[in-house]
Amino acid sequence: MNKKYMFYSLVSLIVLTMTSCSSKPNKVDKPNIVYIMMDEWGYYESSGMGHPILDTPNIDKLASDGMRFTQFLAGGNVCAPTRSTIITGQHTGHTTVRSNSGGIGLAADDITIAKVLSDAGYATGGFGKWGLGDVGTTGVPEKQGFDTFFGYYHQVHAHTYYPKYLVHNSKKVPLEGNTGDYLSGEIFSHHLIHDKGLEFIRAKKDEPFFAYMAWTPPHGYWAMPEEEPEWQKYKDEPWDATNQKGKYDAQMYAAMVEMVDRQIGEIVALLEELGIADNTIVFVSGDNGGQPYFENEKHPHGFFAPNLDPKTGKRFRGGKGNFYEGGLRIPFIAYWPGKIEAGSVSNYLGYFPDIMPTLADIAGTVAPESTDGISIMPTLLGEKSNQHQKQHDYLYWEDPKSRAIRMGDWKAIKPNKQTDYELYDLSADIEEQHNLADEHPEILKKILSYAKEAHRPPKSGKVLDSSVGFKGHKQD
Repeated sequence: MNKKYMFYSLVSLIVLTMTSCSSKPNKVDKPNIVYIMMDEWGYYESSGMGHPILDTPNIDKLASDGMRFTQFLAGGNVCAPTRSTIITGQHTGHTTVRSNSGGIGLAADDITIAKVLSDAGYATGGFGKWGLGDVGTTGVPEKQGFDTFFGYYHQVHAHTYYPKYLVHNSKKVPLEGNTGDYLSGEIFSHHLIHDKGLEFIRAKKDEPFFAYMAWTPPHGYWAMPEEEPEWQKYKDEPWDATNQKGKYDAQMYAAMVEMVDRQIGEIVALLEELGIADNTIVFVSGDNGGQPYFENEKHPHGFFAPNLDPKTGKRFRGGKGNFYEGGLRIPFIAYWPGKIEAGSVSNYLGYFPDIMPTLADIAGTVAPESTDGISIMPTLLGEKSNQHQKQHDYLYWEDPKSRAIRMGDWKAIKPNKQTDYELYDLSADIEEQHNLADEHPEILKKILSYAKEAHRPPKSGKVLDSSVGFKGHKQD
């Protein structure tokens, strides 16, 4: 028998056995929930948004058959904080993880969406990049409500698709033939992660499940197997993008976006094959604003221009790592056959803390009082909900160096500790070019009162055993 086939079979057996250990009530009337989050996928990086290169038919179909949100925003501007907001339902003035700190993550007493859904009778599985607590900390997903989690726990561990190991419920799963080299190896991690997600859905088809697929593509050191069809499509493109990490970074990036689109299609096809598509809501989103990779004189907004509207030529300012719109605007799509009106577009102003109360609503349970979010079920169901959609008084973001507050169309941002707050009217200035702070001091004063209200001192998770965590890509 082929050695690689034996390896895949063994990993599948281990994961499925451990996944099936917990017994949950068989309440098939509760809707299943699939949440797919792509790392650094930009607002305009889909063919449905008019991108001139990238072809994403499966994502486009979800948008055309479901609902696309025009201003649903990330919870943070980098990976770990934005994941913390979606998992805890708290904005970055309250949530535990507020920076890309590495392996330290959630606190033992944090209440997560996985815990809420588990208590409501859901099987809970996570597949991909956790980033909220390495092995040996209080933040590990299996202590935060997940029955099973397979992928990367430590933030930096997820920077390569050829790691020496992945992690399943804090146990290392060695990937034979991978040496720690960022760009090459025998086993492509994302194939395993995607396969385990599909296996989870198959295994849990007769009970309500929550599948959280926090995928790494298209972020990272771009590399994939030679035989990947999307790579074959793009590998010979003579693009003039500035390479950053490998020889064919831009070609790899395009291939990764389209690879993930294909895999999203595979998930939807599986739901249909199992006869559970109509009882499953699927969300697809980015995790934070796009990164304008491969910039040069010809491509000042990045080769793929994730924040540039190809129809109008306007662009969101900034990108990943700051709180201008380029760092916060993400693609956000919801698909639920027979429940969400096909082809609908929502201008609801929301962000990741809204996911907690929304998923609790879907599950027929109640979100914890600690959430800063608002359920968007009335928006998703439209007139079928018979409920009025509540709105935020404000949305809030912070990191160690900056702050931002959104109040309707008004947005205040303090880019760093050395500068004053800037004020923008996004209804007239989506590119954030005209600072109105001096012209509207009363509006800025009101917004800053919200900022004071929103912040509280951060707490931190704990390291329980530092010997078992990630030590570096060359280590075991």
